[in-house]
Amino acid sequence: MTEVLQDKVIVVTGGAQGIGAAYVRRLVREGASVVVADRNLAGARTTAEAAEGPGEAVAFAFDIASESGCGELADFVGERYGRLDGLINNAAIFSTIEMKPSWEISVAEWDQLMAVNLRGPWLLIKAVLPLLKASGNASIVNVGSDAAQFGRTGYLHYTTGKAGIQGMTFGLSHELGEFGIRVNTLSPGPVYTEVSRATVTEAQKNAMLNLQAIKRTAGPEDMAGLAVYLLSDSSAYVTGQTISVNGGLMHR
Repeated sequence: MTEVLQDKVIVVTGGAQGIGAAYVRRLVREGASVVVADRNLAGARTTAEAAEGPGEAVAFAFDIASESGCGELADFVGERYGRLDGLINNAAIFSTIEMKPSWEISVAEWDQLMAVNLRGPWLLIKAVLPLLKASGNASIVNVGSDAAQFGRTGYLHYTTGKAGIQGMTFGLSHELGEFGIRVNTLSPGPVYTEVSRATVTEAQKNAMLNLQAIKRTAGPEDMAGLAVYLLSDSSAYVTGQTISVNGGLMHR
């Protein structure tokens, strides 16, 4: 049986833990060569070493908020592989957010989050664009969030940044289509990982679960199947889309 991502070269940002690590594990099982790019190099190495399958994973120390860092990652991929077939823009500030009303968010907090969650994916796509063009059939998966649709209070900078990701996806799909590059947004609903966070209470968790069609909480692996599809040749005519993975959670 041939794995659906056999011989594809894919970068996963924020791949050291949580959903990012789940992407890495699944992509390696599907035959891809995966670069696990993360500020946490030790965690990225642990994820890469633990991934099992016909593919391979290699760790790379990387700060998506740094233009030079994006260039260094592009150089590494170019020297090692000569092309890039897929990119999952997963790195984001989320678990460390202190929930507060919008008028209490400082300019420093806003700017730091936007530098990572919105400017960072744009910087990285710019840096690796020649490698994506060299593929001839590349796919970018920008990771959004259904929080952009829910209108949840407490982290306006996060929801605004993720809404921006959707706009970036749509605009880039039109700009890059002529180069054989597809761009889509994978938009998770509530997902619970090993990473502790204070952005949802138990009462909120239960309320969201009650609104879902599938009556269980989502784990990181639940996001990986759509990522594989969007990175594979099976989605060759899918671009410019935002696809939610939320167990049928109803939007307002």
